[in-house]
Amino acid sequence: MRIARFSIDGNVAFGAVEGEGPDDLVLDIIKGIPFADFELSGTKVPLAPQSRDRVRLLPPVLPSKVVAFGRNYAEHAAELGNEVPDAPFAFFKPSTSVVGPGDPIAYPSFSQELHHEAELAVVIGRMCREVPRERVKDVILGYTCANDVTARDVQKREKQWARAKGFDSSCPLGPWVETDLDPSDLAIQCTVNGEQRQLGRTSQMIHSIEDLIVNISEAMTLLPGDVVLTGTPAGVGPLNVGDEVAVTIQGIGTLTNKVIKRG
Repeated sequence: MRIARFSIDGNVAFGAVEGEGPDDLVLDIIKGIPFADFELSGTKVPLAPQSRDRVRLLPPVLPSKVVAFGRNYAEHAAELGNEVPDAPFAFFKPSTSVVGPGDPIAYPSFSQELHHEAELAVVIGRMCREVPRERVKDVILGYTCANDVTARDVQKREKQWARAKGFDSSCPLGPWVETDLDPSDLAIQCTVNGEQRQLGRTSQMIHSIEDLIVNISEAMTLLPGDVVLTGTPAGVGPLNVGDEVAVTIQGIGTLTNKVIKRG
C-alpha cells in the first residue's frame, strides 16, 4: 500500500494512493493514522495535476528525528576521498529540515556548494528500542524517497555535519510511503533538470537496513514516523538556484523539488 499525507482545503489527512498514471491517482482517505490499525473511509480525492490547487502532497511523515547514515556505498565514499567505515556511521537531520514533494529547497546563504544525495528512506512504524535483527521488519512501516541535500563546502570546513546537513529544507521526503516492498535490490536514480546524475542499487549498501536499525536502536528509542536514511550511491554533484532535482526509487516513485534562493 502507498500511504500519503496530504492537505485538502487546508485540512491534513492520510490516504491510500490508488492508480498508476499521474492523471489516474486518487487518495482513499484513511480513518485514523497509519501507525495503528486503520480503515479506508471509501471517500476518494483525485490527485490528478488539475486538482493540485485543492489537494497537495505533504511530507509523508513528520519525524521526531531523522537518523542518517553516511558512507554506506563504497563508490560514494571513494568519490569524496573517504574510507569506508567499519561500523555504521550515523548523524542527524532535525525535523525542521523535512520538506515534501514539490516543496522548494532553499539554497543556504552560508554555502557556495550545494549537493544532491539520493537515498532510500526507512519509515519506522512503531516505538522500538534494542531491536534484534530478526525483528527489524516488524518495526518498519515502509519506505520512501529522500534527498540528503548537503552544503558540501560547509561539511568539509566545519568537520561535523550539523549545519551542512541540517539546514531548513535539506531533507525532502516523499512522495508517499510504500509499505509492501522488498528493499534489498532497488534501483536509485537522481536527475537534475532531466539529466541523470546518480544511478545505483540498494544491493550496493555496505551495511544493510537490518544493520542500520540494530545499530541505532541500541542507542536510542525510535518513534513512529521517525526516518532512517540509508546512504547514497556515487554520483553526487552540485545544485544551483533554479535546478529541478528528482529522486526516483524503483517500486516507490519520484520525489521532485526545485532549488530556490533563500529569501
